[in-house]
Amino acid sequence: MDLDFSALKQRLYSAVLSDVLDGFGRKDQAMLPFVRPLDESLVMFGRVRTGQYMNTYSVAEGENPYEIEIALIDDLKSDEVPIFACDGPTTRIAPWGELLSTAARLRGAVGCVTDGLVRDVRQIRAMGFPVFHGGIGPLDSRGRGKMMAMDVPVMCGGVAASPGDLVFGDVDGVVVIPQDIAADVVSAALAKIESEDNTRRALEEGHLLGEVYQKFGVL
Repeated sequence: MDLDFSALKQRLYSAVLSDVLDGFGRKDQAMLPFVRPLDESLVMFGRVRTGQYMNTYSVAEGENPYEIEIALIDDLKSDEVPIFACDGPTTRIAPWGELLSTAARLRGAVGCVTDGLVRDVRQIRAMGFPVFHGGIGPLDSRGRGKMMAMDVPVMCGGVAASPGDLVFGDVDGVVVIPQDIAADVVSAALAKIESEDNTRRALEEGHLLGEVYQKFGVL
């Protein structure tokens, strides 16, 4: 499926994608509300890459605790979004910061999602790179957690995500679109947006909500 992510992110939004996914019977595709954007003005849309983290409590002599993390970042392609699964907002793991944002952006990535912590917030906001996080904290992940696998199915923010899925994020939240229905979901979302535009115009013209809903079936 070949998508123009840059153009589509100007038209789509997380709420309409969530509504459409509900209609496809996929009702658990929106991440839990603790996953929030560092910059609410930014929109993110791209193809998923994944990293699974585990808690650690030490670093062995000679060990590189960032080995798999580095491999994933260096392998990112245009329009990809790394999703780092760290098991929720109480985690000790802060896997994302300014340097990973810089490296990911230069590889062509269009954002990051983690249910772990992020740091270097001022620098990331200044570069305009969309990051969605489970909390903010100064902790280095070294000796606290490390990526144990990349490009595997993960659970992040309460949602299952696999490499090749699509992920969309904006001020309302983050939605994961399974790749097996992604083309149909995007098409249906664009059609729903057109119906919502018609509904909005009718309401602005003074028509009653009930009659507008009966005509367009969108609320």
